[in-house]
Amino acid sequence: MLVTAGPTFEKIDPVRFIGNFSTGKMGFAIAEAFAELGAKVTLVCGPVSLQTELKNITRIDVISADEMFHACLQYYDTSDICVMAAAVADYKPVHQELQKIKKSENTMTLELEKTQDILYYLGKNKKPGQILAGFALETINGIEFASEKLSKKNLDLIILNTLEDEGAGFQYDTNKINIIDKFGNIFIYKLKSKKEVAQDILKSIALQI
Repeated sequence: MLVTAGPTFEKIDPVRFIGNFSTGKMGFAIAEAFAELGAKVTLVCGPVSLQTELKNITRIDVISADEMFHACLQYYDTSDICVMAAAVADYKPVHQELQKIKKSENTMTLELEKTQDILYYLGKNKKPGQILAGFALETINGIEFASEKLSKKNLDLIILNTLEDEGAGFQYDTNKINIIDKFGNIFIYKLKSKKEVAQDILKSIALQI
């Protein structure tokens, strides 16, 4: 299987970047849950401080969305189950400065362009029998937005968490999720440790096989 985890950093100059607060804890928990059952897992992760010692997890470290996209492409076709848990940056600077930008004016305009939509590409190129799961982190209208993402990106299921729920989202050791599958079923879970959430996700994926 293939799992992505953590953030991506999109460089502005050699010392600054666009990023987010993802720690990779959820993605690592998912990778380890499957590995403990004997699965051969490829874990593509952005810049995180986490470690895993399970020998059947092959870890690939990347920094940017482009690097994560190309790493996923390398392993996607041979993966039966793919869980895209990474918080990939939606935009990157059009121009990356080679030297540190010096502080001068009171304001600065930064031109951005979209990054490669990894999940959309994988969904468009999904093979028969291949299971593809994605994540949606929302702040409002979670079920609505996650359902739209599920359909648009041709997913088998989507895991929704929202910053409206205390203890859910980035940086916590806990998470509170809803899982929506391609049949329109919605499964609601209480706040749990991310290791326990990974088990719920594993069981939901098993129902799709």
